[in-house]
Amino acid sequence: MLKNYRLDKADKRGLSSFDPNDTGGFASKEEIQDEFERMERKLRKLQDKLFASKTNGVLVLFQGMDCSGKDGVIKKVLSNLNPQGFRAESFKQPTPEESAHDFLWRTHKVVPAKGYITAFNRSYYEDVLVTRVHGRIQDEEAAARLKHIRHFERLLTNNGVLLIKIFLHISPDFQLEKIRERLSNPEKLWKFDPSDLKERQYWDSYVDAYEDAFRHTSTHRAPWHIVPANKRWFRDYLALRIILSSLEKLNLAYPEPDIETRKLLEQLEGQRNA
Repeated sequence: MLKNYRLDKADKRGLSSFDPNDTGGFASKEEIQDEFERMERKLRKLQDKLFASKTNGVLVLFQGMDCSGKDGVIKKVLSNLNPQGFRAESFKQPTPEESAHDFLWRTHKVVPAKGYITAFNRSYYEDVLVTRVHGRIQDEEAAARLKHIRHFERLLTNNGVLLIKIFLHISPDFQLEKIRERLSNPEKLWKFDPSDLKERQYWDSYVDAYEDAFRHTSTHRAPWHIVPANKRWFRDYLALRIILSSLEKLNLAYPEPDIETRKLLEQLEGQRNA
């Protein structure tokens, strides 16, 4: 199932190949609820092994159009993790300090250490998306940055970081529905940003920029996953399944005592029995 939503280096599919309303053949949230809860339990157990073994860090990177649900999926899928080993990072417009460094600096410094899981709500990809759509960088600079991103991700994966890249795919009509909902619901009005409406006119340009990023940065070790997100329950289910499947491939295990520890334990047991 997951291969249908995965883009690796050889996959040339664009976003039009994915239906934002897709539910993977499931009819309702109730149909997948039991499996979702089982996967949550499995993920918590794997987090324990990850933290104990300190062999890998895990970076889950979420991108998507405005209103695609980046905050929501992090809350729904990852909030049950042990907070001692998990954190979420959000990236808005760069601060003056961040702008004074290279575009990867602000994200590189919060990449998870071994044993930890971090979720990125937006990421370094914003520097080849927003900047490109609004003409702040030209195609030549965008190509150079995409090359830097590819090398950066190779650096991360070569140093034990499991990189899971997820694009939350919604339709323009769905986005407009969510904007209207924010405006009419006092509990969601705080999420509304007038710029969301302005950015809608650049929808096609964003699609082009994303597809170019996918083509240049989907690799065997750091593929992109396109998650249909019009149906929030399927978005959460598929994102969790992708994350869990990726962690399972690490073959995590609790560390065994080293030889010196075993000898010390045997000495202590011998003294106690003397």
